[in-house]
Amino acid sequence: MRTNRLALPLSSLVVALLAACGQQQGGPGGHAGGPPPVSVAPATQRVIQEFDEFTARLEAPDTVDVRSRVAGTIEAVRFTEGEFVRKGQLLFTIDSRAFRAEVARAEAQVAALKTQAELARADLGRSEKLVSVNAVSQQEVDQLRATLRSAEANQKAAEAALVQARLNVEYANVTAPVSGRTSRANVTPGNLVGVGDAVLTTLVSSDRVYAYFDASEATYLKYMRAAKPSTAVVQMGLSNEQGYPHAGKLDFVDNRLNPATASIRARAVFDNKSGQFTPGLYARVKLGGSDSYTGVVVPDRAITTDQTHKVILIVGANNIVQPRPVTPGALIDGMRVVDGVKPGELVIVDGLLRAFPGAPVTPQVLKVDDKGMPLPAAPAPAASK
Repeated sequence: MRTNRLALPLSSLVVALLAACGQQQGGPGGHAGGPPPVSVAPATQRVIQEFDEFTARLEAPDTVDVRSRVAGTIEAVRFTEGEFVRKGQLLFTIDSRAFRAEVARAEAQVAALKTQAELARADLGRSEKLVSVNAVSQQEVDQLRATLRSAEANQKAAEAALVQARLNVEYANVTAPVSGRTSRANVTPGNLVGVGDAVLTTLVSSDRVYAYFDASEATYLKYMRAAKPSTAVVQMGLSNEQGYPHAGKLDFVDNRLNPATASIRARAVFDNKSGQFTPGLYARVKLGGSDSYTGVVVPDRAITTDQTHKVILIVGANNIVQPRPVTPGALIDGMRVVDGVKPGELVIVDGLLRAFPGAPVTPQVLKVDDKGMPLPAAPAPAASK
């Protein structure tokens, strides 16, 4: 019986020791003669819009290697390297004297064959009138018909050669196939180029830009269940920008997953009329992951782990610390969506090492911003001497 009277429960002993330590601390870590101070903030209820974040690579919708369609000598470069050009604008000129001579020869051949066809047509007309009076044989009429058909076929072949010759003259003026920004001129005047054997310059379109990124299988299935991949909200930020200031839309999802990486390629499109996006840049992409809903958020740093459970510490009645198991959700702007906390409950965000379940504390309620994030406490006034 004497032993039982002297024994104290372990929990009571711990609380007594903590209280004694708190009475001895008089500096900034505690109040002399009182419970240790902690910073608390109220759990906030707000409208939640979840997002998934990815790393993307920017690419131009149109990338064209400009090549020559005829062989010849470059006469002049008609653009300034790196400038924006419109579709059809002249880029290079190739010596076209041989092509113009070929046009003249083809025109003369067409005229000659046209005359032959007209003569054959006249001969056939006269013979058809004479065959009725047996002045010519039917065999002669058939031969004249064949001669006319051959003359007409030769005329069409010559006309096709004339069209090709005129195209070669046109191809001697190398124009921009699309509107976009030029690269450097890879071939300078005086160089001989063949048909398609050298890239004269490269054009990339700049009115829009694509952001390609890879999404995991789980993310892909989540969007497929939502049945709205093409209407998902997409925001983008470059490496030198804060947040995601640019808005776009998802316009392509590949038709198969890559089995090696268990990911699928997707693409978002953004307006680039101002020319601020350069193909090849890395970008951060944020994709709307769900419809908006109402939830409770707490600062992510307020969540601790108790063995296998996620726990936050609540300051309850009489300033007693109460552990509260929670189910964490999405992390948005440093705030964690949690299930198991009511709006307005005071959550310990700073001083967690001084707070023990069942022990009293001295809470200092922090102000929060519009997102529910606690604002730093005002510095304490200097003590007067």
